[in-house]
Amino acid sequence: MTPRRGRPPRRGAAVLPAEPVPTSLGTASLRREPGAPHQVTLLLDGTESSFLDLDDPAHLEFEYMQQMVVVLDAARPAGPVRALHLGAAGCALPRALEARRPGSTQLAVELDEELARLVREWFDLPRAPRLRIRTGDARAVTAGLRDGAWEVVVRDVFAAGLVPAHVRTLEAVRQVHRVLAPGGLYLVNLTDRPPLPRAKAEIAAVQEVFADVALVADPAILRGRRYGNLVLAASDAPLPVDAIERGLRRLPLPVRLVHGEELTALRGTVQPARDAPAPARAPASEASAPPEASSADGPAVS
Repeated sequence: MTPRRGRPPRRGAAVLPAEPVPTSLGTASLRREPGAPHQVTLLLDGTESSFLDLDDPAHLEFEYMQQMVVVLDAARPAGPVRALHLGAAGCALPRALEARRPGSTQLAVELDEELARLVREWFDLPRAPRLRIRTGDARAVTAGLRDGAWEVVVRDVFAAGLVPAHVRTLEAVRQVHRVLAPGGLYLVNLTDRPPLPRAKAEIAAVQEVFADVALVADPAILRGRRYGNLVLAASDAPLPVDAIERGLRRLPLPVRLVHGEELTALRGTVQPARDAPAPARAPASEASAPPEASSADGPAVS
């Protein structure tokens, strides 16, 4: 565990709500760890979403976040970063990056407006401009960002336990590529189950856009034995595979790095998902005409 850097301990668990709280899109609840009330899990509609240690902002409990930090540390060994987080929830990863890399500039995008307000109230999050939280759809917000503005983009977007289809397409990956600085790093959290159809389509999309791509996964997931999280890493700069593998070996649980021809073989013939075509526009004469009434409409009332 990385020690705190210049931040005093904060025991904020006493002020956290004990009952579920409504948000704009659902319900948030907080679970304190037995014997460690400063360690809190944020649940959204009953699903674990973020884990925060209120006394140690650098601590990351979720394995996929630990893996992302390993990749980031290998690709950019030290110093502040400009990081865009698509999907925020409790902002555990932005909070940890601020503690590990002081001086970073981060933007977290969260669809749930009330949740974004609550996590600011509940947790010791860095203030703007170190960490800004913008409410909105991840892809829509990305479309409005400047070219080359970010060194790291982290995608961690879920709705009802699944990654929304519109952030998994080839066009969505191209949009991320546009806002990344040259040689920037794209980190993706996704979940899948055997035979990994969504993961393979995401690999295909990212491989089409970025020069170098790698996958981090539990060997049991790759062997088709269980459902779980996988992390994709992509860049136009060569990924430091040896350094990533060394870092992954230091993690508590074993994972595999799949890269190069092995990753392409895993993908197989699966093609990227694409945006649905826009509906054709009706001719002006049809568009301006009122719709015909049907018998189901009932009688007209004047």
